[in-house]
Amino acid sequence: MSSPPNLLPTLPPPGRLFCVGFGFSARALARRLAAAGWAVAGTTRQAAKAAELRAEGIAAFVFDRDHPLEAAALAGTTHLLVSIAPDAQGDPVLDCLAADITALPELAWVGYLSTTGVYGDWQGAEVDETSELRGVKGRNRRRIEAEAGWLALQAERALPVQVFRLAGIYGPGRSALDSVRSGRARRIDKPGHLFSRIHVEDIATVLEASIARPNPGRIYNVCDDEPAAAAEVTAFACELLGVAPPPLIALAETDMSAMARSFWEDNRLVSNRRLHEELGVTLAYPDYRAGLAAILAAERL
Repeated sequence: MSSPPNLLPTLPPPGRLFCVGFGFSARALARRLAAAGWAVAGTTRQAAKAAELRAEGIAAFVFDRDHPLEAAALAGTTHLLVSIAPDAQGDPVLDCLAADITALPELAWVGYLSTTGVYGDWQGAEVDETSELRGVKGRNRRRIEAEAGWLALQAERALPVQVFRLAGIYGPGRSALDSVRSGRARRIDKPGHLFSRIHVEDIATVLEASIARPNPGRIYNVCDDEPAAAAEVTAFACELLGVAPPPLIALAETDMSAMARSFWEDNRLVSNRRLHEELGVTLAYPDYRAGLAAILAAERL
C-alpha cells in the first residue's frame, strides 16, 4: 500500500532513526524515512526477526531485559521512537537504556508511543490531552507510570520527548477485513459504546509532523475523526467484502479474555484537535470507511 502524499512541514535533513521495538507502527515510519535517505536501526526481542530486518537493510539488534543492547547500537542516533510496552517491572527502556539515551549528543527528537487507554472510563464523555488519567488498572496504570518517567526525563534532563497516545491501530493485514475473512469477527452490542481507531499510515504522518515540528514535553492523542461502534465497523467490512454480517451479540453473552473485556469496560470520546491544530495534520483516513475501503482497493490492484 503506497503512502499518502505528505503535505507536512519539511523534515530535517536525513538522520538516524532508532526504533526501540520494531512493530507495526515503527515499520510504517521507518519505511518512509528510509525512502527519504535516513539510516534506520531498531530492536526486536527475537534473533530470527533481527536477522530478517538486517536482510531488509535495517541495523537490527536483540533487546529485552535479559538481552542488553550492544553499547555501540545507539551511536549516531538523531531520532528515537520507543514503542515497547511496559512490563510488570516497569518500562524496560527507561530501566535499561535511560543513561545511554540521555548521553546521545545529537538526539533531536524522542517519540514515546503510549495508548488512549490511560484515560480509563469517562462514561462516554470527551477527553483531551489535559484530562485526568483514570486508567489505574493493570497495563494502563503501567502506561501512565511509563509516560511519567519519560516526561520526567524531558523536564529534568532536557530530553526531547513527545508522547503519542494511540487509539486502536489498524492497517493492511490488520483490520476488520482480516477478522471477517478469518471468521473471527463478532458484532458485540453495547449501546452507546464507541471506540477510536487510527490507520497505521496516519500514525506515521503524525510522527513525521512531530519530527518536523518538535515540541518537547507535548502529548498528542492519535486517533481519527470519527469514533464508532465496533459492530458498525464490522458491518461495513462485511459490506465491502459482500458477505452477510454476523449477528449482534449482547456483551454479557460473550466469552472473551479478561484483557479483551477490559476494552469494553471503558468508554470515552477521544479528541484529536491538538494533532490537527498544532501539527497541521490532515488525516489520509479520517474515518474507518476511508481506511477500510483504501485497504481493500490496494489489495485488489
